[in-house]
Amino acid sequence: MTQNATDTDARPASAGRRTAARVIGGAIAAAAIGVASFGSISSAATGEDINASMTIIAPAAAGGGWDGVARELQQAQKANGLVNNVQVVNMPGAGGTIALGNVSALDGHPGNMLVGGTGLLAATIQFDSAATLDDVTPLAVIVEEYDVIVVPADSPYETLDDLVAPWREDPKSIPWTGGGSFDQLVVTDLALAAGIDPVDTTYISSDGGGEAIQALLNGTAKAATGGYPDNIDQIEAGRLRALALVAEEPIDGIEIPTAAEQGYDISLTNWRMLAAPAGLSDDDVDGLTQLVLDSVATPEWQDAIERYRWTERVITGDELDTFLEDEEQRIRNLYEEMGL
Repeated sequence: MTQNATDTDARPASAGRRTAARVIGGAIAAAAIGVASFGSISSAATGEDINASMTIIAPAAAGGGWDGVARELQQAQKANGLVNNVQVVNMPGAGGTIALGNVSALDGHPGNMLVGGTGLLAATIQFDSAATLDDVTPLAVIVEEYDVIVVPADSPYETLDDLVAPWREDPKSIPWTGGGSFDQLVVTDLALAAGIDPVDTTYISSDGGGEAIQALLNGTAKAATGGYPDNIDQIEAGRLRALALVAEEPIDGIEIPTAAEQGYDISLTNWRMLAAPAGLSDDDVDGLTQLVLDSVATPEWQDAIERYRWTERVITGDELDTFLEDEEQRIRNLYEEMGL
């Protein structure tokens, strides 16, 4: 059940109908990238006016989900004059924990924001990283993405019950795949809901959503879970059959029944958040939080939500603290069930 902790959003897909917004060490090479980037960030952070200069740190390579969030925020801030000079720095490695460690060393410097989310929180637990979200200042959750459970279009499994029945009878008979550590967490959650020991489940790690889809189509895996944006084109093209959407409730514009509707109480979402260094004044935290809120209210950001098929969900303040505490315990429990 070993899996690399990575964030694996697809690049923007064509726009679709949306639900209403709900507001409410790694490898030496990776470490070297992190250290090099840290120097430039630290220098940039000496300017204290967040509206004059901002560095948005994506804890992964260009092209992934965290990078997409960072660059869309950069565009929204530049286009609307929210920040005069905003740059994106990519700092990959160890599921995002290298970037987290570097940002945790920037105490008192408000000119930086770190993109993170479910995958980063999971990586701090999986890798038992020295730096955790307690070492930075969470500002806001801004979007979330739902996983979808899929099988090949010619699969004999037409419903989630059809898939779970043989899986429950012989867990090894249904090899699963997915595009990242988050997807493995979803499979684990489903196994528990179905009364299956996650340790007995076969999970084939794939390097991204595209590779996971290929494993499914070539027969290496019989079922997969992955981000809705990663899979919707294959579903609409008739190559994959969607059995369930992993969401708390049905989503307007997504004609896929939820797992909960089918009797499986799973709703773990792949959310994205922004954090700042620790040691900031209340005024700095308020200013950064307002900058995030102003950014996600722009037409440019709303357009990005459509293109990436994200769902807007904004959580700040005390509600954010509670949310993160609950998610950490939930993910920690899932890893324990995996035997990790």
